[in-house]
Amino acid sequence: MLDGLGIDTPTPIQAATLPDSLAGRDVLGRGRTGSGKTYAFLLPLVARLSADRPARRQTPRALVLAPTRELVGQIEASLAPLAKAAGLTYVTVFGGVSQVPQVNALRRGVDIVLACPGRLEDLIGQRHCTLAGVEITVLDEADHMADLGFLPGVRRLLSQTPQGGQRLLFSATLDNAIDSLVRQFLAKPVTHQADSAQSPVTAMSHHVLQIDREHRLSILLDLASAPGRTVVFARTKHGAKGLARQLNRGGVPAVELHGNLGQNARTRNLEAFHSGDASVLVATDIAARGIHVDDVTLVVHADPPTEHKAYLHRSGRTARAGNAGTVVTLMAPDQVRDVRDLMRAAGIQPTTTKIAGSGHPILAELAPGERALPGPFEPAARIEARPSQQANPQQPKKARNQRRRPARAASQGAPSVRRSAGSSGSAATSPAAGQKAASRDGARRSSASRSSASRSSAGRDGVSRGGASRPAATRTHSAAGFSSGRR
Repeated sequence: MLDGLGIDTPTPIQAATLPDSLAGRDVLGRGRTGSGKTYAFLLPLVARLSADRPARRQTPRALVLAPTRELVGQIEASLAPLAKAAGLTYVTVFGGVSQVPQVNALRRGVDIVLACPGRLEDLIGQRHCTLAGVEITVLDEADHMADLGFLPGVRRLLSQTPQGGQRLLFSATLDNAIDSLVRQFLAKPVTHQADSAQSPVTAMSHHVLQIDREHRLSILLDLASAPGRTVVFARTKHGAKGLARQLNRGGVPAVELHGNLGQNARTRNLEAFHSGDASVLVATDIAARGIHVDDVTLVVHADPPTEHKAYLHRSGRTARAGNAGTVVTLMAPDQVRDVRDLMRAAGIQPTTTKIAGSGHPILAELAPGERALPGPFEPAARIEARPSQQANPQQPKKARNQRRRPARAASQGAPSVRRSAGSSGSAATSPAAGQKAASRDGARRSSASRSSASRSSAGRDGVSRGGASRPAATRTHSAAGFSSGRR
């Protein structure tokens, strides 16, 4: 099965940890981003569950915790073919989307839960799930959990898993916070360190460009318009949004990724970047982990990060899977000291070049190839909507508005007719009759309001008060359910 996925040689972290994790021991694995940790814990997890009892309602048998929705999605993509071959079911659990499909899947019973801590705690608090039957627990990117302040929730979740269960913890670094977590929850763990976050990738070249701030955009446009995929990092959500907008205006198709985006927008933008519809991803540190695209040729720190771990994890988006990659940091004159300290802490000795603008030859060296400006990225949904909106420009504006709001027109139609009949003399026109008509209309509107509220409540609960509920989409997959290849 692994041969079919193009996996025939284990990475160093996999070769180091698999013998112990397959033997059922608790394992602490340390390795940099992109070292192959995902399969290092998924393979023993699937091997342990495949020959055991089936899943029970609301009681998963394995738990994988990750810090971000994007990382959960990446783990899901790696797990899917393994789960299909082993006949296992799973569900992803994270915030930003409706919990109804997640609750329905847990009620039916799944073998594996892939979760972010916050949403999982919510569902446990609502009694939709229990961790009492978990046989193997995995904590991925533990150091990033600590950076995001998730460790208290992680501790509460791990405390609910059986003490005799196997626990695997993977982290790029091991500081005091992670060390205390290991001491509390791992029993005689076997520690393996194939490589560390401090180990620079030999195929990755690091450059610092000292520039004036007014030249930042022109230099970014020059670098981003070269062939290949580029990831640009900004320090803030507002900065990422602004840079993506400026790149699109300059003719470079770019998408953004940051915490202010809803889940649908995040998924859409990532798919556009994966497919090549957008050649540039502008992101905050939320994308520094868990975004696995093997052919990113260039990473640009438009805003240098504040600490060295963020620099290493950002830079790890390139030079993956044996490929070479280039990392460029844009440094303003007032950032020289901070960037120098950052590189020293990261163990990096970059090549520093002072340039005055976008015409410098170093830019063609860092991002070789002919520059192209194909135009801004536009979501497919927006493009497809245009023909229907312009199909009949001669149609009266009133008719177009009614077509856009059929529900509203239908709900207002009957009262409008009744008022019209009253004014023409076909109905009673006395004050008493008018009060009675108003009373009847008010009662109807009150009844309709109560009915609408009931339907809304039923939709929130996922249960229809008057009959069977409409089935909600679920992300639980079995061997047959994943044959379509959806991720």
